[in-house]
Amino acid sequence: MKISMKTNTSVAEYFEDFLLAKRAQGTADKTIQSYNYHFNAVKRHLDVNVPIEEWNKSKLNAMINSMRISGLATNSISSYVRTLKSFFSWCNEEGITNLNMPRYKSEETVKETYSNNELQKLLKKPNLRKCNFAEYRSWVIVNLLLNNGCRAATIRNIQNQDVDLDNQVIYLRHTKNKKAQVIPLCSELCSIIREYMRVRGGEDSAYLFPNESGEQLKEYALRSSIARYNNRRGVQKTSIHSFRHTFARKYLVDCGGNAFTLQRLLGHSTLDMTKHYCAIFDADIVKNYDNFSPLAQLKSNANKIKMDRNKTR
Repeated sequence: MKISMKTNTSVAEYFEDFLLAKRAQGTADKTIQSYNYHFNAVKRHLDVNVPIEEWNKSKLNAMINSMRISGLATNSISSYVRTLKSFFSWCNEEGITNLNMPRYKSEETVKETYSNNELQKLLKKPNLRKCNFAEYRSWVIVNLLLNNGCRAATIRNIQNQDVDLDNQVIYLRHTKNKKAQVIPLCSELCSIIREYMRVRGGEDSAYLFPNESGEQLKEYALRSSIARYNNRRGVQKTSIHSFRHTFARKYLVDCGGNAFTLQRLLGHSTLDMTKHYCAIFDADIVKNYDNFSPLAQLKSNANKIKMDRNKTR
């Protein structure tokens, strides 16, 4: 006789165990917060207080259908499904269930970027005799963002000792994939940071971009500071992450950079995300497309032949 093992442990309880396991593995707090947020969204479409044995593919499909009917964006559903996939993978490893679900196809969207006109406004140096420290700090940060497309969390954790102006690099100790990274600095940015560090001062272990009390900037404070800075310059966009998209776009399209180097600059573990950037900026292939379009080439050749015939008459 085959005995089937049953428990009364609910999905919600197992999810708490999943979060504990992720914390023990060193998963970033922000990722844990995202898992929680996504699971709370799942709760509105699927009962998580039942034993996990009661979940099956039919119920998961019904959850997806409920999300779609409620009007949730495709990309939101895709995010919630990714969290469940991570949860199920952990459950499978622990022998709790063999349930899984396919990825939900998200929509490819063109990322918001800053225009050249907006960048010119943001890059204009403030008058150091009239501006406060927060405005000066924001100006330097904007320059840094356009130099290498750092994430907000990375910027907050840079220390004075991480800056090596002699070799024109910054050593990033706090990155999303927890791998140390070295980013190059252009000569212009080296001059900007050199002047800023003279004004900023502080010990080697102090944060490069602190608050006005010399303490580490909170994420909300950094985002608010950049938002105020942008608005004062007449720029309505305020997203720090949009600077990352802007850097990627300009590096690939305007500067002729390649995907492999961009991968290293952005700190991507694999080329997949970098390919994503390459794909979403495909709209820029219209640039000088007359030089590459087969139709334009055929029309040009036909006109050339016609002109040659007219000359021989």
